[in-house]
Amino acid sequence: MVCRMWHGWTSLANADAYDSYLKDELFQHVKQDLQSRGYRGFHVLRVERGEEVEFVTLVWFDSLEAVQSFAGANYEFPVISDKAHKLLTRFDSRCEHYQLSGFEWPVS
Repeated sequence: MVCRMWHGWTSLANADAYDSYLKDELFQHVKQDLQSRGYRGFHVLRVERGEEVEFVTLVWFDSLEAVQSFAGANYEFPVISDKAHKLLTRFDSRCEHYQLSGFEWPVS
């Protein structure tokens, strides 16, 4: 399993709108379009840092080939919609890709 990790930042004023965009629009669309090509889900991390909010997206795929099936040969570059561009103040110019090495939910 591969995790595609990327960071983006918004203003405080745009943070809720960007969060909603990710969960209610972008990843719903990704699920519909890519589930049959190895997409397995997402996590969104969010933290306020002074006057801006940092978001980390973790998007899960079966393989690097599955990532390349939508991002192309230059898969390290983020795919950013016009709507996201308007809400973000800055963002990483590259995505990182990690192999999942271990996983366990905490036992309660």
